[in-house]
Order: sequence, then structure tokens, then C-alpha cells
Amino acid sequence: MKNKKTIAMLGALILSLRRIEKSEKNPILRISRHSSFVLLILLALSLRTFGQPNPANLDLSGPWSFQIDRNDEGVKEKWFTKTLDDRITLPGSMASNGKGDDIAVNTPWTGSIFDSAFYKAPEFAPYRQPGNIKVPFWLQPGKYFKGVAWYQKTITLPASWSDKFVELFIERAHWETTVWIDDVPLGQQNSLAVSHVYALPAKIRPGVHRITVRVDNRVKQIDVGQNSHSISDHTQTNWNGMIGKLQLQAKPLIHIHTVKIFPNLKDRNLRVQVQLINTTHQKTRATLELQARPTASQTSNLKKISKALEVQADSSVVEMEYDMGSAPLLWDEFNPNRYVLAVILSPEKGKADVEEVDFGMREFSSSGTQFTINGRPVFLRGTLECAIFPKTGFPPTDKAAWTDVFVACKSFGLNHVRFHSWCPPESAFDVADSLGVYLQIECSSWANQGSSVGDGKPVDRYIQQESERIVNAYGNHPSFCMMAYGNEPGGDHQVKYLTDFVNHWKQRDNRRQYTTGAGWPVIPENNYNSTPDPRIQHWGEGLKSIINGKAPATNYDWSGIINQWSIPTVSHEIGQWCVFPDLKEIAQYDGVLKARNFEIFEATLKKNHLRHLADSFLLASGKLQALCYKADIEAALRTKNFAGFQLLDLHDFPGQGTALVGVLNPFWKEKGYITAKEYSRFCNAIVPLARFSKMIYLNDEALDVPVEVANFGNAALKDTRSTWEIADRSGKVIFKGEFPKAVIPVGNGIELGRIKQTLNQIVTPSFLTLTVSVGVFQNSWDLFVYPAKQPEATDEILVTDHLDKRAVDALNQGGKVILTARKGSVKPEFGGDIPVGFSSIFWNTAWTHGQPPHTLGILCDPQHPAFALFPTQYHSNWQWWDAMSHSNAILLDAVDPALHPLVRVVDDWVTSRSIGLIFECSVGKGTLIVSGIDLLTGQDQRPEARQLLTSLKNYLHKKSSRPSLAVSPEKIAGIFK
Repeated sequence: MKNKKTIAMLGALILSLRRIEKSEKNPILRISRHSSFVLLILLALSLRTFGQPNPANLDLSGPWSFQIDRNDEGVKEKWFTKTLDDRITLPGSMASNGKGDDIAVNTPWTGSIFDSAFYKAPEFAPYRQPGNIKVPFWLQPGKYFKGVAWYQKTITLPASWSDKFVELFIERAHWETTVWIDDVPLGQQNSLAVSHVYALPAKIRPGVHRITVRVDNRVKQIDVGQNSHSISDHTQTNWNGMIGKLQLQAKPLIHIHTVKIFPNLKDRNLRVQVQLINTTHQKTRATLELQARPTASQTSNLKKISKALEVQADSSVVEMEYDMGSAPLLWDEFNPNRYVLAVILSPEKGKADVEEVDFGMREFSSSGTQFTINGRPVFLRGTLECAIFPKTGFPPTDKAAWTDVFVACKSFGLNHVRFHSWCPPESAFDVADSLGVYLQIECSSWANQGSSVGDGKPVDRYIQQESERIVNAYGNHPSFCMMAYGNEPGGDHQVKYLTDFVNHWKQRDNRRQYTTGAGWPVIPENNYNSTPDPRIQHWGEGLKSIINGKAPATNYDWSGIINQWSIPTVSHEIGQWCVFPDLKEIAQYDGVLKARNFEIFEATLKKNHLRHLADSFLLASGKLQALCYKADIEAALRTKNFAGFQLLDLHDFPGQGTALVGVLNPFWKEKGYITAKEYSRFCNAIVPLARFSKMIYLNDEALDVPVEVANFGNAALKDTRSTWEIADRSGKVIFKGEFPKAVIPVGNGIELGRIKQTLNQIVTPSFLTLTVSVGVFQNSWDLFVYPAKQPEATDEILVTDHLDKRAVDALNQGGKVILTARKGSVKPEFGGDIPVGFSSIFWNTAWTHGQPPHTLGILCDPQHPAFALFPTQYHSNWQWWDAMSHSNAILLDAVDPALHPLVRVVDDWVTSRSIGLIFECSVGKGTLIVSGIDLLTGQDQRPEARQLLTSLKNYLHKKSSRPSLAVSPEKIAGIFK
């Protein structure tokens, strides 16, 4: 741009001088003018050439030569000495350039495949055919290659770099690189977390040279684990290539290598460690200067300090203290104040080197069982980022992309992101710094399922080295608050190895908190524990979990779990609640990865004649998913002195059999059933909470609900008005009240008062909502009130739990019958083997080996007269917990494909069967309602069952016409054992 401006100025100058020259009549003066004209042009050209600083970086992005090395013979054959015969564009990957092999049944994927049905099940046979390969376990690239590929570029080193130290900078490679310049080897690196940087030979001359990079993305001796999100096809793909900045960087011969900044809030100063590199191999004198300035403030720069020193012949470390003034600006989620520290090295001879390093004045520590930020309690409300980038198949290195991610997280009330078994690029840290997001970083490994730690394998040393590289590269970022080796380790000697890992870093660097691994092991040496114990559904619990095995309530918490430890505890991967696929999403996959798995799911829906219900399945299951997440998150917030939670996940996880666990899709976009505003009512810095002992009441009972608040805001709340109200579905407020004003300190478990309210004025079945407000923060809970006294029974309608002779005779005579099946009475071929529960599917059925439930809640028409006395929405809510806990699924197509149920169950998206809970049909001359829900057993203790049965009887009583679909009594009887 500067060159274009210079040329434009020169053009204007030339035209002006020519006009002057032509206007001059005196030949002598004309010659003088002409000479001046030439001199001015030369002067302008000299300014253009020499007025700009010498370039410090040479951009290598753009076209490169390229070649696949299928047989790994390039080193032996010295490919670095020849010209490669293909072309590729970098930054990028082979897949983003359309290089590699077509996807086939035998594609050598990186990642566990727990369910082998794709390879042998007949329903997947069409997708195993060449030209129509569609894998169901993750997103699918257009091309795939695992092995060695070579990249090559001809470059010109400027003459001005003859007295420079020059490095090749590859911001991120995947994953092992070997580099040559011309025929000179520069070495090999294999970090998955930081830049690959190679020093060019000191005696290299300016001019034309050839850089050759060999990239190998195979798992070899160093096995971080095939499911590690740093390498796995489950998420970012096991790509081959180089991304981000690709540069040659020129530095002075004596230069700054690293700067480490250790803030000290108590003394309001910094301890600064500067590593210097001296490539002259001669001692020299120099001056090191430090000066800090805030990045977004009108505050003037802080004072400059300097230190005279002797730079050693190779490498040396200098330590200095820097005073941050009497009132430094602190960094946290509410006030992400940042500084830049300018570090200037001025050798006695030679050119100065300048580094500018961002940092924040913050102390992320702990007090008892809670984390603290600058001495104030902080509660982590986190999600995972598992390297999910469908457009590219590799992580972004630009700030705009990471801004989208972290803004989405914050809009949904989160303040924390855990990077599951991988480490993001620099831009992610930069954006997290600017927005105030607390990050947990992991050392590229999930050493399990084929790998392990602590058993003396090469991965042990690699993880330690990777942790050093990560801290050296990103350790100054205030957002980098926590670190673990990686995820859920395996290994007989993992405890000893990970104990040493934690102790090493606790002694080495106090800028963050350390734990062994995400999930386990829990050891006394941890700064904090990561454990799956505090959550409402565990792996393997199935229908015995809190949310599926216990009647709805909100009065439980995890105090009994966390109080066994004296350090903070973070709950590991809570949630994992699934939703039906959003098939409209398929069109969004217009990059490297395609949703072929969604295409399979859509085809299954079409085959089962249910495609028209896809959006309804999405919305109904999504509402249930949101309810499950609300229950999980509120349980964490109710736990006094808890440290926080990490969701799995705020957005969908596209791998591991397709785990649709997000309220956002993989592009961090909403799906249409819950907004950020709605979600942040129960997930935020300040959240009102209510401890219901149950969610279903009779009108002869009274509410007695303790109300509290979690306040993890910036400060205590003073003079804040706290109120409550109960409204019906129309929004009409029936009851309301106010809590006494009080100072609400930072923390949780802070009592506001109790709601005590009789319900006897509720005379009809009612769906009510309690809303508690603490200032501008609100949270709501749905509750259901039914009449204690039911209408008198009528002989007009026969209710039975089996289709006996009496029921058949009644139907043949034109009677009305409700057949309510006992749980477990439906034959497997009619759906009796489908596990039904209240919650949605946990993670997915493939990777949990079929953990129940296999369903995603109900779908119904809330305006149908069958529900006139059982108020409902179109989706599951707490009043359906009892029904789902006493249910048999019924495969409607096995009865009659034309059946349209009153209550449908949303099936697992892999099978997408037409499943009903309640349907009606004509049998003989009569009308039959078949309920897969047992509405009779233990009815005295089940007000929801009584009320639903009353509503169905009321519907039949008022119904004058028979259903148009007729089913034989033999067919109905055949459903049951």
C-alpha cells in the first residue's frame, strides 16, 4: 500500500514538473529545471527505497510445490534436492486443497470406532458402496491421507538480511515436520501445540534458496492416543499440512528469545525473565529496558527501567522486577484489563531488538474448595472445545473466528473453556484475554484406549516436553489459568507419573492451577480435582441416575461429594444430553467436512416415512435437552463452595458416533429451541435458585420452597430487590411476594427466604411457573398442580391393564376402553426392548454401548382434547417424568403404519422408528385408547398418572365419533406378552 502511494505521488510530481518545464522559455533555465526534475525523482526513489525499514518477515503463504510420499521413500531418495511435481496452497491442509484419497470402506482413520455396524450391518450396505461412502461416526472429508507429504518453496533472502539471524516460522503443523534449506537439514519437530521454528544456518547467503518441509501425520512411537482431539478424525481430523503464519523472520544476531512475566499483586510488581540468544558467540555488553502500558486505557505509560548487563556467548537469562504503580488495573472476566510490556535489548554493537508482550495483572488461585481471581471467589461455568471446525478441518488461527467462539460462550452465561486434549493457537489466547475467559489447556493427549501414561513409553517424555512448550509459548496470557496433562488417562503407573507432573509445575510456575488429568486421577497434590462424580447422570447409570431414577426435585446438591476434599473440585463433562439432528444444518457444511452422517439419518427418516416430523423431533427433543442441562447446571450452582463445572458441551460434538449434545451446532449457532437469553437465566454469574422437594403438587398441599442465590458477580449486591411470583400459562400472576432486602455477598448458597403458599385456590389442573428475580437476574421453574379430588368414576369407560374377554366384548358392543399396559408387558418385536426414560439420550447409544434411555422425550399436540385436563406443551416437561418412568414403547408400524399417536416418542436418530406411547383406534364397534404408560400401578402415589388417566377418560367421555383407523382385537392382543 505504501509503495502504491509513493508511485502515485511520483506521478503527480512528474506531471507538475513537466508543465513547469514546458512553460519556461529560457533554455538555460529549462535545463536547470530539467536537472531539478531528475534530482527530485532520484530523491523520491531513494526515499521509496531506503525510507522504509528493512522487512523483518518474509511471507511464505501462497503456492508451494507438493508431493505425496506414499512409500515414505523421500528422505532416502533426497526429495529435498529435486523439484516436487504437484502444487498446493498454504496455509492449508491436503484436504482443504483436495489432495489425498477418496473415502473408502478401508480408509485408515485415526480414532476409535466403538460400533462396527457400519462395516457389517445391512442397513449401512448402501453406504459401503464405492462412490456412495457415508460414514456415520463423524463428519467426513472429501479427501483423506495419512502418511508423509512434502512441501517446497523457492525463496529469496534479502541482501539486508546478511547480518541477521533468520528463522523459519510455521505457526502450526500437523504434526511431525522435517525441514531442509537447499540440501542442508534444519532438524525435526513434532509439537501439536506450538509453532515449529527452525533456525537457518548462520552462514547462509542472501539470494535464492529452496525450503523443503516433510510433514508426517502418522501415529508412530509417540502415541498421544488415537482419540486425542489434537489428532483425531472424531473432531478436527488428522490433517496433513501447515496453517497460520508461514514466515521467514529476521532478527538481530543478539536478540530476545523468550519473555516470561510473573505478576505479583501483593507487591504490585512484575518479575520478568528474559532469555537472550547471542549468535555472535562473543560476550558483549548491552542494555535491557522494560516499559509497560495499558492496552485500552487513557492511562499513560508506566515508567521505563533499564539494566546494564553482559550478554553471554550463547544463551543467558536476565531477571528484573518492574513496578506497576500504586493501583494497577486487574484482569478478570468482568474487567479484562491488559498491558503490553515493551522489552528492548540494545547491544553495545549491533541493532536493538524489541519484543512487545501482552499480559494481565491477575492471580488465579484458590481458597479452600473454591477458586479465586484476585482474591475474590470465582465459579467456573465452562464448556469444552474439542477442535471442532467443519469448514476447514483444522483450527482457525485468526482472531475473528475465536471471537465468534468466545462471544457465543459468554452470551450463554459461560466464563470458562476447557480445551479437551489439545491446545489452541495464539489467537485463541489473545481473544480470551480480551474478553475475560478462563482457559484450561491440555497437553495434546488422551492417553487411553491403546495408549497410556506412566508406563515408560515415549509419550511420557513427549507430554512433559509439550507442557514446557505450551507454557513457554502461551504462559503470559492471563486467560491461561489451568493446565492438565490431558483427558482421562490410562496406565498402570499413571498416578505416580501425573503426581510428578503436577508437582513439577506447582514448583515451576505459580501463574495457574494444575491437575493430573481431566476426569481423574484425584490426588492430594492437585491444585484442583477434575472428577465426573458431581453430575446428574454418570456413564453406565442408565435409568438409575438422579434424573431418570428419582422423582423430579431441585433440592439436591453435591456437598456430600466435594466436602471429602479440601481443594477445589470441578465437575467433569456434565450434561452430555442429546438432541435430534437438525437436518437443515446439512447445507451449512460447505467446506472440507460434510455431514454424511446426517444424510444417513435423513435417509432413515424417509424410509420410515417420518421426514415431515424432522423439525418437530428437533424442537421437542431440544426442549427436553435444555431442561436436562438446566437441572445439571443448577445442581452445581446450588452446591455451596463448589468450584464449577465443565459442560460436554455447549455445541455439538460431531464424532464418536455423532454426539449431538449441544444447544448450539458445530458452527456455534442456535438451533431454534433455546436462546442465549433464556439459557443465561440459569447459567450466569448471578442466578436465583429454588429448592423444590417436588415439582408436582395437589391443590390440598402447600408450597414450602427455600430460595437462594448464587452471586459470582464482580462484587456483593447491596440494596437489591428480590421478588417472586407464580403465574399461569396465560401469564396471569396468581401469587407473589418479596424477600427482605439484604447484602448478598460473593458466593453461593446464600438464602433469600422461603416461599410458603397454599394451593387450595387452584381448582383446575394447572401448569404454573415460579419466577424469582434478584435485581435484573431472573430464573424460572415449571410446576404442576392437580385437584386432590378426582371426578367420580363412570361405568361408561372400561379401564384395564390387559385385553381380556370383557374388554373385547365391550369394544364389540360399541364401548370405550382404555388399555393401559403394565411396564414390561410389551413384546420385543413391538418395541418392548426399547429402553424408555425421562431424559434424552446420554452422549449417544453407540459409544455408551447402548446405555438407556434410547429415546429423546415425547412429542404431542398440546391442544388435543385428550390433554384438556393434563396441561402440557408439545415436549417433555417434569409432569411427564412419571409417565416415562412407567412406560413401554410401542412400535406403531408393527401395529399399523397408518397409526398417528396421541403421544409419540422421539427415537434415537440412528434408527428413527415410529414409536408411540398413547394411540387410539377403532376395535369392533368401539373405541380403544392404548397406553404404553402404566396408569394404574401405585396410582395413589402417582398424581400425574391419575391426572393423565382422568384426562383420557374425559376425552373418551366427550368423544362422539369413532377413530377412522380400525385395528383387529387380535392385533392389539398380539402386542403384549
